[in-house]
Amino acid sequence: MAAIPRKALADVRQIAARRTAPVVLELDLTADPVEGVPSDPLTLALAHRRTTLRDVVEGLRYAAADPRVPVVVAHIAACGMPLARIQEIRTAIAAFRAAGGTAIAYADTFGEFGGGTGPYYLACAFDEIWLAPSGDCGLTGLGMETPFLRGALDRLGVAVEIGQRYEYKNAVNTLVERDFTPAHLEAVSRIIESSSEQVVAGIAEGRSMSPDRVRRLIDLGPLAGPIALDTGLIDRLGYRDEVYDAARRRVRHAGDGGAATAGAQAGPQPDGDGVAAPDAAEPVLMYASAYRRLATRREKSPVRRVTTLAARGPGAFFLRESDPEPGGGHGEGARAPRPQPAAAQSTPLAPSVTPPHGDPRRSVVALIHGTGPVVLGAGATGPFSGPVLAAEATAAAFRAAARDEDVAAAVFRVSSPGGSYVASDLVRREAELFRASGRPLIVSMGDVAASGGYFVSLAADVIVASPGTLTGSIGVFAGKQVVRELLEKVGVGFGAVAEGEHALMMSPRRPFTAGEREKLEEFLDRVYADFVDKVAASRRLTREQVHELARGRVWTGVDAQAHGLVDELGGLADALRLAWSRAGLPGEDTPRVRLAPKPSVLERVRTPKSSEDRSAARLFGTRASAGTWTRLAAALAPEMLGSAAAAVGLGAGPAGGFVSGWGTWAPLAARLGLPAAGPLMMPPMGRIG
Repeated sequence: MAAIPRKALADVRQIAARRTAPVVLELDLTADPVEGVPSDPLTLALAHRRTTLRDVVEGLRYAAADPRVPVVVAHIAACGMPLARIQEIRTAIAAFRAAGGTAIAYADTFGEFGGGTGPYYLACAFDEIWLAPSGDCGLTGLGMETPFLRGALDRLGVAVEIGQRYEYKNAVNTLVERDFTPAHLEAVSRIIESSSEQVVAGIAEGRSMSPDRVRRLIDLGPLAGPIALDTGLIDRLGYRDEVYDAARRRVRHAGDGGAATAGAQAGPQPDGDGVAAPDAAEPVLMYASAYRRLATRREKSPVRRVTTLAARGPGAFFLRESDPEPGGGHGEGARAPRPQPAAAQSTPLAPSVTPPHGDPRRSVVALIHGTGPVVLGAGATGPFSGPVLAAEATAAAFRAAARDEDVAAAVFRVSSPGGSYVASDLVRREAELFRASGRPLIVSMGDVAASGGYFVSLAADVIVASPGTLTGSIGVFAGKQVVRELLEKVGVGFGAVAEGEHALMMSPRRPFTAGEREKLEEFLDRVYADFVDKVAASRRLTREQVHELARGRVWTGVDAQAHGLVDELGGLADALRLAWSRAGLPGEDTPRVRLAPKPSVLERVRTPKSSEDRSAARLFGTRASAGTWTRLAAALAPEMLGSAAAAVGLGAGPAGGFVSGWGTWAPLAARLGLPAAGPLMMPPMGRIG
């Protein structure tokens, strides 16, 4: 019976040891981190198994101030991560290293005899790069391919009735051209050139090489692992177990001289009852998502908050999230907190222009996500479709943030290729109303914030974009696909009855009449003029200056800043710090962030009492997936399903978007890279890689 208390005592000591043990922080970068907030409870539950971009970036921020985390190990793979997202993670890794930590990147292969430039560019932000002995270094440069379907559509008997403003609004070219137009080629070439300049510079800095040498090695790629080692592209060849053994040795070396390390060298020692005491210094592996949740709970501990407030004295009333717990925040014997590097400190990026709103002790920055195509309405929830930036739900989130007295500023994180013109304008208006409340609004652009994604950003005090963000695309297109010949080939005929000269204007079974084409041209001119005017007013440019930058052209973030379309280069963390400082809150404090809306199962299922009820903002949705036969019926006879199925957009359809004859085939068209989500849609660019 005496063994039971001893076993219980050993378990308690094991738990205590884990609380004070050093941590090897793991980053799983074999899949593209999730951007935004999942829309429905099922997706939210499944997403707990997926790493989010905030998990990675904030986990590294916490780790930079945590002496228990001397080493980060990242498993990297070719996962199609956009360039801007890679750059946000690179910046967070740089801040961790500047704070004294060691970062190790490991890849099974940087592209198995294929392109691995993106993941390798990410790995170059780390202290060491390890590659499995059988792996390749697929440093082959950047490229982009664009499909052109005109020939296939001609064979099928599908005609395209469409218009656009202006020559760079190339979203329709995939349907109406057989190859690049000069303007299309110019725009895509500059995107690849700008992206390549950023990648080469990052690799050259990370590997201590000249840019010319990096370009020569790119032209030689892909390279086998031993050759990559000889040329200095990687540091070590080794398998996962060897990487993690090296990481653990680094942790023990970082703790040399401490009592805990002595215990590690001696191994577990028996206590007075003959029970082996746990080795307190054995490193604990922890994913960034789990570490971030643990750090967040520690920060929100009431005991810690009271202790921190008391330690600051009676005149201190700001609570800082990153303050250490008593005894260093990590248990007795913990080292002093690692000093923050300049890149990780909350130094104001701009002068404070707004006094704190509400109680400064509870002040927060509201974080509102706008992810996916811009659509009208609240969006239909569903676990099997991609996210959308639903106008009504996003507007409700801004209204909720404006009524919250604790919200001192807001950051609108936009990751959208655009979509509905009307929906984009509605979101812009609500963002403008939030800013009119006297609180700063900062837009943080993700991997893409173009066309309608740029339109919704116009109300911001400051627009922050990553160097590799795709933005701009200030232009418009609209039209339909005519499938009359295709239907005739398969023997499908239709009769039509209509009242009103333009009642069947959007029918996919006939081309536009001269009067209908005139209406289309009027619509394109009106939308483009409004877009350009709003950009000119927001960016303090003349209409002529905006037109030269617009005409549908897509820019990288670094080019957009040079032309005045964005203000700052940086990621989400930079935008949060900027919002905090602009709200007049202490620069030495770490910004406190609150999701708006904050996911709540109860409010997701509760019916909103009004459009200004907080739960109305919980309806961030995804486009519902129609069944196969519903799609077929809608494509052949949309009027049988009601007018909402006949067109996806500009008020006619449930999702909002492109004035089109795709009908409910729009999600499928979007998956094929076709322009099916709105007149303010960035042209399909393909993956840069």
